[in-house]
Amino acid sequence: MSEPVILTENRGRVGLITFNRPAQMNALNSAVMDALGAALLAFDADEGIGAIVITGNTKAFAAGADIAEMAEFSYSDVYNTQFITRNWEIIRRVRKPVLAAVAGVALGGGCELALACDIIVAADSARFGLPEIKLAILPGAGGTQRLPRAIGKAKAMDMCLSARLLDAAEAEQSGLVSRVVPAAELLEKTLELATKIAGFSAQALMVVKEAVNRAWESSLAEGILFERRELHARFASADAHEGMRAFLEKRPPIFQHR
Repeated sequence: MSEPVILTENRGRVGLITFNRPAQMNALNSAVMDALGAALLAFDADEGIGAIVITGNTKAFAAGADIAEMAEFSYSDVYNTQFITRNWEIIRRVRKPVLAAVAGVALGGGCELALACDIIVAADSARFGLPEIKLAILPGAGGTQRLPRAIGKAKAMDMCLSARLLDAAEAEQSGLVSRVVPAAELLEKTLELATKIAGFSAQALMVVKEAVNRAWESSLAEGILFERRELHARFASADAHEGMRAFLEKRPPIFQHR
């Protein structure tokens, strides 16, 4: 039997997804993205899971989309099968926080997948890039849209037009990644962060994620209105009252995720 293209496991309230194509530098083909989408939805539906971590290995988070699969595609092939839209966009439906633990290269689709996550924790060995211009194509899984929002137009243009790579330090300085940790501690530190996040109220986490994403996709006035309505709605939540009571009573809260 062939090896599974991803591995999944539960680490307490954290769901861990690991790409498992080391010989291909974790290149992302349809089988990988189908499996990733299924794993994300399964963890999202599991009430015992509060956060999700996606990772690769020390050499590659993911070296990009699988060119061997794409090379002979026609326009009809990609249009009729909803290439990328069909499975890459599943991550947008996940309501729980998703963290990317990135070591080695995150190129092309690998970089785009990391950008689609809520938090990127990078090993000091990580390198990020969108080198599609070398193939006479363009980033098509959100790279030209999410990257400028993350690091600004000038640097995004540089990366997309010249295939420039960012190392972990510059990626952090540019706002592409949330934090940088020693490579040997990447998974430990990311799971530690994910465990902390997963310990908060699941409903509150989902609301915060939705509100921050709304800031990317709407005007400030609309975003403020959404935030205010969601804040008001928290007063119908048992967890919000428990959190406030616990604070006043100087004790840890016991959240029921309700």
